[in-house]
Order: sequence, then C-alpha cells, then structure tokens
Amino acid sequence: MSKNYSKLKNIAVVAHVDHGKTTLVDCLLKQSNTFDEREQVAERVMDSGEIEKERGITITAKNCAFIWKDTKINLLDTPGHADFGGEVERSLMMVDGVLLLVDASEGPLPQTRFVLQKAMERHIKIGVVINKIDRPDQRIEEVKHDIESLFLEMADQLNIPDFDLDIPIIYASARAGIATHDYKVPGTDIQPILDFMVSDFYPEPKITPGEDLQLLVTNLSYSPYLGPLLIGRIQRGTIKKAGNYTLCDEARKDKTFKVTAIQEFSALKITEVEEAKAGEIVIVAGTENGKIGDTIVSTTNIDPLPRISVEPPTVGVQVSVSTTPLSGQEGEYLTSRKLEEFLEDSIKTNVALQYEGTDDPKVFILKGRGELQLAIVFEQLRRKGFEFMVGRPQVLFQTNEAGEKLEPFEKVVLDIPNDSTGAITEKLSQRKGIMENMMPLGEDRTRVVFIIPSRGLIGYRGIFLTDTRGAGLMSSEFLGYRPYTGDMLGRQNGAMVSDRAGKMTPYALFNLLANGKQFVKPGEATYEGMVIGEHTRPNDIVVNCVREKHLSSVRTAGKDENVILPPIVNRTLEWALDWIDNDEWVEITPVSIRIRKKELAGNKRSVIRKG
Repeated sequence: MSKNYSKLKNIAVVAHVDHGKTTLVDCLLKQSNTFDEREQVAERVMDSGEIEKERGITITAKNCAFIWKDTKINLLDTPGHADFGGEVERSLMMVDGVLLLVDASEGPLPQTRFVLQKAMERHIKIGVVINKIDRPDQRIEEVKHDIESLFLEMADQLNIPDFDLDIPIIYASARAGIATHDYKVPGTDIQPILDFMVSDFYPEPKITPGEDLQLLVTNLSYSPYLGPLLIGRIQRGTIKKAGNYTLCDEARKDKTFKVTAIQEFSALKITEVEEAKAGEIVIVAGTENGKIGDTIVSTTNIDPLPRISVEPPTVGVQVSVSTTPLSGQEGEYLTSRKLEEFLEDSIKTNVALQYEGTDDPKVFILKGRGELQLAIVFEQLRRKGFEFMVGRPQVLFQTNEAGEKLEPFEKVVLDIPNDSTGAITEKLSQRKGIMENMMPLGEDRTRVVFIIPSRGLIGYRGIFLTDTRGAGLMSSEFLGYRPYTGDMLGRQNGAMVSDRAGKMTPYALFNLLANGKQFVKPGEATYEGMVIGEHTRPNDIVVNCVREKHLSSVRTAGKDENVILPPIVNRTLEWALDWIDNDEWVEITPVSIRIRKKELAGNKRSVIRKG
C-alpha cells in the first residue's frame, strides 16, 4: 500500500453473532476499490480459518486496511459470540472508534451490550449501523429506540454523565451492498459508511507525546520465514527496522532484542516497511519471547504500558491423555507433554484462556469463557492429530468473605416461535432459571429473558434447538457471581453402557431400541464402559451390544426379521460436551468422537446417578 494518504483511522467493527460484520467488511473492501478488478475474492473473506469457514462464525479478531479518499483505515473484524469476548477486548486496545452493527429485526442483544460497555469504559467513539434493513420482519423504529435506551442505560450504569448520546445511525444492507442515512430513501452503494468512517466523527489515533517507543502487544502470530510475530499499536514514538528495543514482560525480566522486520496491514495482505510511527498498527519480528500484554519500549526509557486485563474465565473442563482401550489407533499424539505444549500455545494467543495442572499428571484443567470457546480449542487439537479425552464443562465457583459459595449467573435472551414458549419456559425453570421479561416480536415470535446460573445452560443448547425446531435464537450475557442455588442433574436420563469389548451387531442394537436412543452404528468397535446411547430412565443401564444371532437348525422362509435401525444423532464435539455428565469422558480422535464412563469396569461403577 503506497503512502498516498494524510490521515490514519483505527476502527473496529463489532456486533452480536450473525448480525453481518464480516459481510459488511467484505463490502467495504470491495467498494473502496481495495481489490484489483480481476482479483477473485471469496465470500466472507475475513473468515480465513478452516473452522470459521465451516461454521460461518468469526472466532479470532483480524486486521485489514484500505484507503478511502486521503485516509488509511486500519479495520478490525471481531468475533460476535460472547465466548470470544476476550478477542473483542483486545481489539478495543488498538482502536479509537467502533462501528456497532445491530440487526434491524433482532435489535441489541447481549454481545451488543458487552461490546458497548467495554467501548464506553475506554471512551471510544461509537457509530451505529442498523444492518439487514431489507429483512421482511425488520423493526427499524423499535430497534432504533432500543439502541438509544441501551446507550442511556450504559452511560448511567458506568456513571459517565458527559457521554455524547448524539449517536449517528446509518441504515444498511451489507449483503445488498447499500447504505443510507434515511432508511425510507433507498441507498445505491456503501459510500455513506465509507464517508462516515473518514469523517471528523472518528478521531485520529490518540498518541502519547514523546519520541521514545511504546508499543503494547495485543496479538501474536507466526511466520515460517520471520519466526514469532508481535502485533500491536504504537502508542508513542517510532519503531525502525534493525533498531534495538526492550521487551518488558509480566515478570519485568526485560530483554533487549533487534527488530528484524516491521510490517503493516495493506488490504488483506501485509507489506514490509522500514519504520512506522505512533498510531499505526504494526507486526514486529525479532524476538521469540513475546506474550500478549508485553510492551516494546526504547532501550533508553523503560516505561511499559499497563498490561491487558480481560474478564476472567467462568467455565473449566478437564482435558486428559486418552486412556481408552482403543487409544493409539486413530491419532498421532498421545502424551501429556505434547498435550501441555498445545495448551501453552493456546493461552499465549488467547488471553481469555487459562490452564493448570492437577494431581494426576495426565489431566489438565482448561478454563475459558464458555462451551463454544472450549469446543473450538478441542476441534483445533483433534485436527492436529491428537487423541485425548475431555470431561463435562464445570462452572468455576467462588467464595465470598462470609464463606458463602458463589456461582456465575447469566442473562439469557431467547427469540423463539410463539408455539415454543411453554416448552422453553418449563425447561429453563427446571434449570433454576427465573423469567425476567417476555415480549412479542412481531406476530409469530416472542422474546423471553431469563436470569439463570451458568451451569443451567451447560448442555441446554441442543435441547433448545430441538424444542424450537431450529428456529430459535439464544444468546447470553455474563452477570457476575451470585449465591449458589443448589444441586442439579446435568441431564435427566441415564446412559446405556456397553458391558464388553467387540464389534456392535445390528441384531444386538435392534433388540436394545426399547431401552433408549442410540448414538452408535453396527460394525463400530466398543469396549466395556463405552456409552452407546441415552437410557429412557434416570439411571444407567448396562447392555450387551455385541450379541450375535445364534443359527437355528430349523430354517424356514421368512423366519429372519429385516433389521432396520433409526438414524443416529450427528456426533459433533459440541453435542458430546452438552450431553455428558460428571462421571463421563468424551473420547476425541481425529476420526471419531465417542463417550465413555470415567470408570470402565462395571463392578466398580454404580448405575444409580447422583446430582
């Protein structure tokens, strides 16, 4: 990218999941003539990860840059799911403006509130885009009112009396590539948003006066040519290639290193530069020891910036080396050393993750913001060739000064079809949820708001999709810690557990259909203690699923039954984490996902379940 610009803006695009952030970024890049006319550009080009493309969600925050008029815009596309809130918090450390997207039908949802709170705490300028105005169920006026109410509520909650509540709102359809200042007057292109981003509303980067370098590391990457890379915004001074600088880490064991390369973002690529000045977001190579939160400073003025702090983890899960009878048949890495190395690398690039060892050297505890964030880590792990096991996600309890046990609570917002309201209300009440609000959304849908312990939502998403026939939307917001509400069973029904090793037969599975819903197919290997299905009753049942039909000496036509087994559930990682209880493991390999009891031997395990 040539230096034919006079101004610089750093802006993050933030929104609740599936409100159209990545589609809008696509549109901004294309209509700003960032790409060559002959260049083939994929849809949702910023979702570059394999898992992101498969699931259609943004998992990690990503940078790009383009020039509009005389201004270079460093644009950050951030995740929309609450589990990846740590990515959003890091991104806000690098920007001076936020473009907040809100769906024209769904309106502000929990992640909208979370992002707004973090942006207002940092006094970042916030502009609003009401997206998807071409939806047939759009409620633009109601959504606009909800946005204004949310801004007032957050300003009051954060005690910011001087916050400028004159928030500019632009109306857009990112998919159609149009934007307008008046939704009653159709737009023709996305230019109103581009012009808004380079206007005086968004300030140029706030920088600290002085010539000595200060650069806060907010992200990490790796290049096979340059080695480890540190990404962050220059707060003060200038950084030059081949210059010597000091890296200040958490323990303040400051180390001097030589910068071997400096890169800036240019469209979706990066370009190497000789130097970069305050306000610019850069990629720095030259040291292998950097971590998120470190500061790069000049060697003559060791003045580190405050370290990044994000909301603490609320969920923990046990991760273990695979100890099942089938281990070693489908994966490459089986040792605790390799497993710990992967967990160490994961927490280096994601400040919202933590891990710790246990008394058992084979077992670690990984902590994060939610089930989805942990499931993504495990999916990455299995794709690298690991065989391992994970337990049921558990909320992280706390104790107050009076010795009272506390647990995390969440506000869960559900947009559901009207005919699902009864089932949803009943299920959440069983999980110790308390309804806070219920309101109609048009003629066919209802919005229900519950306050519920976080552990009540573990394992609920699959049930929710079934009860709403896939037409419901659920999102949650962390409220903090409140008094413990008592024991609850992870799931209502017990498990069907295999009592021996072998290959499962159609005959045996067919004769077990009356006992419950099965998760396995004929011909798959099993072992003692492996879970093959969900029992119809609260307690577990031990079954023989490898039994074969004995040949009869009398043969008559039509004597054999035609064995037809019903289809099984799609055995995804999220489904397994949702389903298992405290006495079970999910066995994960690059090929298979199985469920087993923690205690395999039937004579050492009870079939009676406890809460």
